Amino acid sequence: MVTYALDSNIISYLLRDNEDVKQCYRQELQTGNDVLIPPMVRYEVKRWLLLKNATAKMALFEQLSEFSQPDIDKTVWDKAISLYVASRRNGKPIEDFDLLIAAYCLVNDFILVTNNIRHFEGISGLRLTNWKDQPSDLPI
Repeated sequence: MVTYALDSNIISYLLRDNEDVKQCYRQELQTGNDVLIPPMVRYEVKRWLLLKNATAKMALFEQLSEFSQPDIDKTVWDKAISLYVASRRNGKPIEDFDLLIAAYCLVNDFILVTNNIRHFEGISGLRLTNWKDQPSDLPI
């Protein structure tokens, strides 16, 4: 069994009813894998939905965000700090939210589901997948 952590762009696809992403989501749940929303992604998505007063999408998001979301602990913060330093030193800085998401996934051994693979390139050990690019003929 594996755990998938959803990036905000994948949440956006789910909220917009993207069939490819929904099918991948359903398939993982049916096979017994865990799917969760990292706390920083919950913050990112929820603040945007509240700003836009998107009440229907907020209700859908609240259903999705019922899945467990382990907190950010000192280990995650320390990992994010080391990723920040490494990305700056190699001349390829990574945005803070992306560093926190990557650190969260690395520390907890989660697979990050994102449509922004290039944002996370070069982060050693980070497992990535993109449900947006999956074939649309997956079983429901």
